[in-house]
Amino acid sequence: MTLTRRILVSLAVAVALTACSNVDGPGQAPNVTLTANEQLISTSGNDFSFALFQQVAKTTPGANVFVSPLSASMSLGMAMNGAAGTTFDGMRTALRLGNGDIGQLDAGYQGLIGLLRGLDPTTTFQLANSVWYRNTFQFRQPFMDTTKKYFDAQVQGLNFNDVTGSLSTINGWVSANTGGKIPTILDAITPDQVMFLINAIYFKGTWQYQFDSKRTGPSSFRAADGTTQTVPFMNRPENMKPLFRAGGTQQLSIAELPYGNGAFAMDIVMVPFNSAASIDSVAAQLNASTWATLIASLDDTDEAFAMPRFTLAYDRMLNDDLSALGMGVAFTDQANFSGMSAVPLKLSFVKQKAFVTVDETGTTAGASTVTGVSVTAFREFRVDHPFIFVIRERKTGTILFMGKVLKIPA
Repeated sequence: MTLTRRILVSLAVAVALTACSNVDGPGQAPNVTLTANEQLISTSGNDFSFALFQQVAKTTPGANVFVSPLSASMSLGMAMNGAAGTTFDGMRTALRLGNGDIGQLDAGYQGLIGLLRGLDPTTTFQLANSVWYRNTFQFRQPFMDTTKKYFDAQVQGLNFNDVTGSLSTINGWVSANTGGKIPTILDAITPDQVMFLINAIYFKGTWQYQFDSKRTGPSSFRAADGTTQTVPFMNRPENMKPLFRAGGTQQLSIAELPYGNGAFAMDIVMVPFNSAASIDSVAAQLNASTWATLIASLDDTDEAFAMPRFTLAYDRMLNDDLSALGMGVAFTDQANFSGMSAVPLKLSFVKQKAFVTVDETGTTAGASTVTGVSVTAFREFRVDHPFIFVIRERKTGTILFMGKVLKIPA
């Protein structure tokens, strides 16, 4: 089937990694043969991608979404090396990693990192991992060694009591590894937090066939709430050579635009303009099987093509999403991270920030995911809401001053 003459992008666009298969058309993407362990991570990674996207999409109807499942998987993959028992099983289930043992999974992650970094010399793809830990806390050395070996992680102890200095170091690393597009991933370090496992991804791809900026002009975009926006549209005329690829089913349309040598591409999915289905309902149900059908339908077309130029920034705490996918125990006092330390630990949070810019030349995108680890036995009297305070002389009990604080003065 054919696409509408003007494609309106109403689904938050993700960078689709198409390197594990041959690319039809004029691209020069290299052929890639995956090992069994790499195939396990790649296949399960796509299953996790759709599961996470579904979960986020269905809990945020009417809102833009942009996430990096790969970044989340890398951060949690490092943490899995410290997990045991039902905690490990839950994390493996959430990440859709089947029954793979930790040795297979680590080898798969290691191979995939090397593969993704070297696919296309004309496209910038940076993937970096790091582990930052409280330098007075005792962690098991094998856990540290594993993250270095298999995830190529920078592992460094910091004085977390120097909150300002530690935040500067950690956020500086994230900024440097996302092209400066994500300047901060952490806003605070609390006394119970002892480790942060961080992934950063940066992608900058030039369209294989760029849009002519002279053809860019204002046009209408019909938003999900029924309102109409006038935004800059990039245009590609009908019968233009070389062709791009498009396809779809009765329910969905898809277009694909390659970057660089064709190893990376953007795929855009929509419902027909007059369809009763919403893109929210599609996003909440899109899965690997539907995706495979859409990809298989792609074929060359000489249609005209138009899409908005846009920039999108997104951040989300993923605890609830990951708990819904099966790893809730990791966030509780019943968590078992005995592979990290003899001291009982749990995941305090998993947070992701992501951005994407799409224009006539190509796409810049990036994400960072931080997994926070804290001690489970930590107790704290935390004055984080309105309070009364008294200043007194302790021997006689004489009260000197009394106060009430409803808001911390600037």
